[in-house]
Order: sequence, then structure tokens, then C-alpha cells
Amino acid sequence: MMDKDEMIDLIVTTPIEKIEGPDDVWESHIDLDDDKTLIVGYKGEENYCEEVTEEECLVTYSWYWELRNSESWELIQENHDSDLTFCTPSQKEPWSDESTFEEVGDLSSSKICTWSDQNHIEDIAEDIVDEITEWMDND
Repeated sequence: MMDKDEMIDLIVTTPIEKIEGPDDVWESHIDLDDDKTLIVGYKGEENYCEEVTEEECLVTYSWYWELRNSESWELIQENHDSDLTFCTPSQKEPWSDESTFEEVGDLSSSKICTWSDQNHIEDIAEDIVDEITEWMDND
């Protein structure tokens, strides 16, 4: 099995791409040792958008990850707990390092999600690796 730092680096550097379909889901697929694939992604949970104007919009997302058999695509383990969340100021543009809270504009305070330390994949990569390592050790 690859070491922790190498796995963290793969999680952080593998591009996350939009999954085709009607849902707001983004994933990266990372090939690991022993015919296993790690899927790291996020999915849209709630949006706080004004129907009158598309400029006032916030979308909350939750991170998830799965460990699958690379050949059969059988699910080995998953974490879809939705306990790691973040928000972005637009439904039309994915979250990026350039996204800032100030882009939100003058939305009322009741519509602003709470910023957390989970906005970027770098913020949670070590947590993901710790859990994946535990899963693989118990496999």
C-alpha cells in the first residue's frame, strides 16, 4: 500500500470533474494498490437562490468518499455522512481556490451558510486517508 503522504498528494492533485446527469455531483477517481479505486467527491445539498435574480445564490455541498473494487466496481466501503460541508456563491461555477466569501454580495444573513475549514480538498485529505487506511487494513 502507498504511504500516507503519497495518498494525500493524489487526493489533492487529482482533478475533480462534474459527473454527467441532472444532479450537482463532482468526483475524482484514484487508482490505488490491490485493484481498488478511491472515489472522492462532493454533491449539492441545498441551495439558497433568489428566483428573481441568479446573482444572489449560495449552494451548500457535502464531501463523500468511497472505496470500490476496480474491476467489478463493487462497493467496499463508503462515507456519505454529509458531515463535511462547504458552500459556494454560485451554482454555475464550481468551487475553486479563487472563490471568496465576498463574491456572495448582499444576501440576507439568514441565507448565508457558515464557512468552515472544509472548503478545499486539502482541508480534509488527511481525514480521508486515515479512514481509507483503516478500511483497507480491515479488508
